[in-house]
Amino acid sequence: MAGLARSIVAAALLLWMTTLGLAADRVVIILDASGSMWAQIDGKPKLEIARESLRTVLQSVPADKEIGFMAYGHREKGSCEDIELIVPPQAGSAGAVFTAADSLKFIGKTPLTSAVRQAAEALKYTEHKATVILITDGLETCKGDPCALGKELSAAGVDFTVNVVGFGLTADEGKQVACLADNTGGKYIQASDEKALQNALVETIAAAPAPAPEPAPALQPAAAPEKPEFNFMPAVVLAEGSDPVTDGNSWEIYKAKSDGTRGDYVATEYGAYKGNLEPGDYTVVARHGEARTEQKITVEAGQVYKPLFVLDAG
Repeated sequence: MAGLARSIVAAALLLWMTTLGLAADRVVIILDASGSMWAQIDGKPKLEIARESLRTVLQSVPADKEIGFMAYGHREKGSCEDIELIVPPQAGSAGAVFTAADSLKFIGKTPLTSAVRQAAEALKYTEHKATVILITDGLETCKGDPCALGKELSAAGVDFTVNVVGFGLTADEGKQVACLADNTGGKYIQASDEKALQNALVETIAAAPAPAPEPAPALQPAAAPEKPEFNFMPAVVLAEGSDPVTDGNSWEIYKAKSDGTRGDYVATEYGAYKGNLEPGDYTVVARHGEARTEQKITVEAGQVYKPLFVLDAG
């Protein structure tokens, strides 16, 4: 169970930082290195969960992203000035960031308001789009006002955002740092227990940009109708209802004149005839022995004709 909870914590941080922070081109990650980060979630110190999550997410960040790393409370136990930009925002800095996180000591106070201000200034937030990710397990302990700072930075910044993730904070405590995210159009995620982390995962996923729709498949041109092998397949019977004659019969084919009389001779065929006639008007004579009959046939392009000739010789 402890392993599951730790996995959920790490997954929440990974997904949250990827979708809401590192999607920006210029980012500073602030890690709380105060003494309270030694507190545990399901048997594992929060500082270790944060370190592992940072390492995981940074390994998949594109090299052209400008990422900086800041910490507070990592050098002096009681100082509100213990804030350091350890890795300036720059491309290709992922390795330097998680190396710095791995080497931190967790001993000091929580001057998170001043840290966010310094991170914004390092990003030149009044000139460029910028994002700060604050990972903290405690409230401000150096008399700063994070809510007021959020409003100030939002008013002065060029598309400036603070996203905050809280470890082990109560709902009331969370409100005191969530306003920093709310006032800059950012996101607050609370990681206080397994259920809250699961809800945060759902909320974070829902807040991620929707993937671009798949392009509509190109319309394929309709297949041309298959051309029939024959367009003229007459049949002749000796009497109505009898079987077609297929031997000893003939077909005389003539062009038909406009007045309906017989025109030029075209061909004579025999038996069970199947053939192709050019579009036009024809007179077709069917013979079997002394019996004969004829029909006027008009052939149109693309059509198949199967006329029945009745000899009345049954």
